[in-house]
Amino acid sequence: MTVRTRFAPSPTGYMHIGGMRTAFFAWLFARHMHGKFILRIDDTDEARNMSEALGPILQAFRWLGLDWDEGPEVGGDYGPYYQSQRGDLYKAAAEKLIESGQAYHDFSTPAEIAADRAEADKAKRPYINIRRSLDLSAAERAQYLAEGRPWVLRFLVPRGETLALDDLIRGHVEWDTSLLPDPVIVRANGGPLYNFATVVDDAQLKITHVIRAEEHLSNTPIQVLLHRALGNVMPTFAHVPYVAAPGSKEKLSKRKIAEYRKNPKFKMLFERADEVFPKLGLEATPERSPVTVEYYEKIGYLPAGVLNALGRLGWSLDEKTEIMSLAEMIQNFTLERVVKAPAGFDPDKLFSFQSHWMKELPLEQKIDGCIPYLVAAKLIAEPIAPESRQFISQVITAFGDRLKLFSDIIDTEYFFRDEFPIDEKMFQKRVCKEGIPALLREFAQRLAVIDSFTLESLETALQAFAAENGVGQGDLIHALRLSTTGTPVGPGVYECLVLLGREKSLQRIEAALQRAANA
Repeated sequence: MTVRTRFAPSPTGYMHIGGMRTAFFAWLFARHMHGKFILRIDDTDEARNMSEALGPILQAFRWLGLDWDEGPEVGGDYGPYYQSQRGDLYKAAAEKLIESGQAYHDFSTPAEIAADRAEADKAKRPYINIRRSLDLSAAERAQYLAEGRPWVLRFLVPRGETLALDDLIRGHVEWDTSLLPDPVIVRANGGPLYNFATVVDDAQLKITHVIRAEEHLSNTPIQVLLHRALGNVMPTFAHVPYVAAPGSKEKLSKRKIAEYRKNPKFKMLFERADEVFPKLGLEATPERSPVTVEYYEKIGYLPAGVLNALGRLGWSLDEKTEIMSLAEMIQNFTLERVVKAPAGFDPDKLFSFQSHWMKELPLEQKIDGCIPYLVAAKLIAEPIAPESRQFISQVITAFGDRLKLFSDIIDTEYFFRDEFPIDEKMFQKRVCKEGIPALLREFAQRLAVIDSFTLESLETALQAFAAENGVGQGDLIHALRLSTTGTPVGPGVYECLVLLGREKSLQRIEAALQRAANA
């Protein structure tokens, strides 16, 4: 048997981190088992679907490198892969259920259903729909249909059964079918509802393992009954626990963006987006927030870091292994090691994974990753000349392990333009400090005449100057950094001076001294 898994997003918004984690588990299982991963678009809900949202969903998969064997843009033997284009399949399946007496037209009015619910509530018992339409004769049903009387098609749930299922993650689960109402499976306009459409699709696509979010566990008994009624081969089910918000047991939700801005774990990510996105010509929207995959692509994370974090959300190889490549996760993934409890999303751990994989990235790939951010921030222009690429390489090398995200490169804008932000508070503290301007001017004169402008010569010159004047090297280093870069952090001060060059370094020191004099 060839394992076939699927992920079936509804195009109602950008790719949620929790949804992508579920998709990733289904993808990993298929790849581990040398099977097929199918991407199907559940777009039957016309009121909620947004065609423009499909592009970002597919892009999230592409960016992470999660390819699909069948689906949109790829095709396959079991298409089409959009529910909106599979109407004939649903119609045929509905007719089969009607003919076998396992589905019926329900003509109950909204008022009748409301009264039935009220009576159930009053009796403090679960609402089970009254099957009054089953008492109609064939002639009466034909008459009602001919009259255009409103109806829905319901599945006839067999009563008095104990339905059992062995879920690969949740374990053994049972339901009493006497407590299940007859679900609507087709609207009067012919539109199929979720539980019905997904059963027809999973069977036609020959899905062997339905790996999905645990919120669908409540849908499972109806789907199992529908599979049985249609004579389908029953797939194996595995329900993945939800992803919880940082420091909470509540499900991570796109609807709580305002609340998450106050969450200490998320605060840094929001602040970084507020700072970086405008420089890149992007808007920090709810769709592009830390609960969606797009945020991490746009802010400059590596797919390897995000996948490492997603793979460790509720799954582990052992108690010690944290860092895992995609190949290692494929080799070792099993559903048996997926925990039943919700997994807490931890931005700090994600950042640590990102930091690790960024360190591992070859220099040339770092350059390729940083260039789009420099272009978007208008710090460089395309096409990139060889000498420009070489300079970017030198900046990245000087930046070293401080480069955690590709977007961090735009923090070095002082290397690429003469006008750059200045940390005014630190400038006052480091450059305007009593005695520092005079020392800075004297040291600048020495910089103007030293034979070579290299790391070694600059360090030697500063050490000698500090000793001669009886001052700490730190005071002069801080003043030099603020004068030439406007910031108290970044690459080493000697690296900064070398990259800027003698002439530009002296110009900036002079400008800083004038600024200090006017302060």
